[in-house]
Amino acid sequence: MKEIIKLRVIKEAERIVESRKTLRELAHEFGISKSTLHKDMQQKLIHLDESLYREVQKVFREHLESRYLKK
Repeated sequence: MKEIIKLRVIKEAERIVESRKTLRELAHEFGISKSTLHKDMQQKLIHLDESLYREVQKVFREHLESRYLKK
């Protein structure tokens, strides 16, 4: 994996944990598609930083839980 991609993935993950924003909001903020952001977080991040990956997964679970509560 190229170094620039590694840096982008780490930056995205840190921003997710820090801001607790949704994938859609952050994809717009970073100027990338939701699919790219999701792939970065699900497939690439685990190989770069496992503890950060677990933190991101917690945020995703919170979003899913709140989505079901809103319905």
